[in-house]
Amino acid sequence: MRILFASAPGYGLTLPLVPLVWAARAAGHEVLLATTSEMATVGPAAGLPVHDVYPDRDVWADLMARVMGGGEPADDLPEEYRLAAKAGNPFGLFTVTMTGGTVEAGRAFGADLAAYPSDHAAGMLTAAALGVPALEVGNRVSWSMRDVDWRTGHDGFGDPEIHEIVRRKLGIAGTPVPVARIDPRAPSMGGLAADEVTHDERDGAPWWPMRFVPYNGGTLVPDWALHRPERPRVAVTLGTVVPAVSGLSSLAVVLEGLGGMDLEVVLAAGTADLTGLGTLPANVRSVGYLPLSAFLPTCAAIVHHGGSGSTAAPLYYGVPQLVLPSFADNPLAAARVAERGVGLSHDPATLDVATVRLSVGRLLADEAFTTAAAQVRAEMATQPSPAAVLERVEAALS
Repeated sequence: MRILFASAPGYGLTLPLVPLVWAARAAGHEVLLATTSEMATVGPAAGLPVHDVYPDRDVWADLMARVMGGGEPADDLPEEYRLAAKAGNPFGLFTVTMTGGTVEAGRAFGADLAAYPSDHAAGMLTAAALGVPALEVGNRVSWSMRDVDWRTGHDGFGDPEIHEIVRRKLGIAGTPVPVARIDPRAPSMGGLAADEVTHDERDGAPWWPMRFVPYNGGTLVPDWALHRPERPRVAVTLGTVVPAVSGLSSLAVVLEGLGGMDLEVVLAAGTADLTGLGTLPANVRSVGYLPLSAFLPTCAAIVHHGGSGSTAAPLYYGVPQLVLPSFADNPLAAARVAERGVGLSHDPATLDVATVRLSVGRLLADEAFTTAAAQVRAEMATQPSPAAVLERVEAALS
């Protein structure tokens, strides 16, 4: 089978798909990832064949410029591009820019199946344009289109006006009924048990569970990351978007707070400019972009912004977490963490040094957090692996 995987050009939107793509390739299927912008570099680094479906502009950079007040879209851009950019709708912008190239790639590739995340309309429209079966894959642990309360206030595929423009332009009719939809959340955090199947009331498509497997990038793992230190190790990350949009003020407070504790702190700040933070506390190891999976297994806790991958990885490794939610669906991820008892949440706007020390101290001292995190990890381990889900797809299509 030839499987086209389509994803939007963000780390948190693409990386959760990678283990499923690996599983498909390992099972002998031909695969192609259709994406753009920085993911056109990140995908090949993960060992995947990738096609850049919108190479003429960096749509992610355009989006970030717009979010940060970078002015109006240029007049020479297509009408639908300017419409989506002005609306500040990232998923609408991805639909406008990526659908045509994704359809072309799928057609040239000879796709037999189109797989895409629940919020990536370009994948859904490609399946409709090619007339091939679809597989809709949830890529969040904070929400799922299976949740009626979430779906009521959110159209997972974005602005209907933009969709209509793209459909007319490309001559796409209809909407595919997926062979299945995937929910990767742990059962006690909204997901499905290993043997549980439900059906979507919208079109009857089945919902299947799938184990979340973290992928944050490959790396040369340093020796220190393989060993638990004598004192507790705490990871700190704000992901790739928060530092650019919101700055590093909350990070400064976190580091000042943790700097006064008997801990080893691992700061994974990616390419963020840390010069404004001054001299880091002596117990902070700044590692730039080091995948969480390289050192999280030896951590006693993590402090992060509530990104989906940054929330799911600690669940996978059974690590308690302090979430400082920023925007988008970060607050929902933080709420799920707190409700399940696997961690704590606090508004970064009101964060102070005392709160950092109190919160992290609680995570380390109160065994209830460690126990709950271990329970969720055990739940996730019972769910079908990406490989098992691919076998199920094959059976459904045979």
